[in-house]
Amino acid sequence: MNRCLVIGKTNVGKSVFVLHFARYLGMSHVDVYSQDPEGRRRLLSLAVENAVRTLSGGEPHQTRCLQSITLELPVGKGKRQFEIVDTSGLMDGIHADVSIRRAMAQTLATVRSAQVILHMVDASKAANKGAVEAIGEVDYQVAQFAQMRTGYAILANKMDLPTAVSGLEIIRREFIGHPVFPISALYGQGFKDVKRFVLQCI
Repeated sequence: MNRCLVIGKTNVGKSVFVLHFARYLGMSHVDVYSQDPEGRRRLLSLAVENAVRTLSGGEPHQTRCLQSITLELPVGKGKRQFEIVDTSGLMDGIHADVSIRRAMAQTLATVRSAQVILHMVDASKAANKGAVEAIGEVDYQVAQFAQMRTGYAILANKMDLPTAVSGLEIIRREFIGHPVFPISALYGQGFKDVKRFVLQCI
């Protein structure tokens, strides 16, 4: 099954996007399969809104493993399945918590096997810090590798915030020639273009 990986800095909105994208595709309940860096697996079956409350939050590094959901996209008279994977947030430097270091290593190791990479950036921060600073050095290095592939796109998130419009233009200038989709993971805005891109790549 084709894999769509969602990567980005911690607290950029990856978990909310994955779950709200599932709802956008018609799912009211989700089966979330998680696998931690040690290989332990777990299954959670939740209503989407309960999953948002359980799996996302304001604290950094709430996601410390791969969390995947199987989704379907309509293709002609049939459907095409793919796996969308939420990942641990990336950060610069070496975190003091070994479990967070292992979770980030797990994210980076998964990049090579993904058919689609959706790289989420906080557009509201890019307005003040610039695209590279808003992404972070580790994220930027991942982007340099991933953007050589056809299944790579940037999700400029938090477009519901006032400074995001100018941040979006900075991101587009920095990553010229690559798809950049303005979205609001929180409010489900911009998902139609993301859906179309994923369908083209899987």
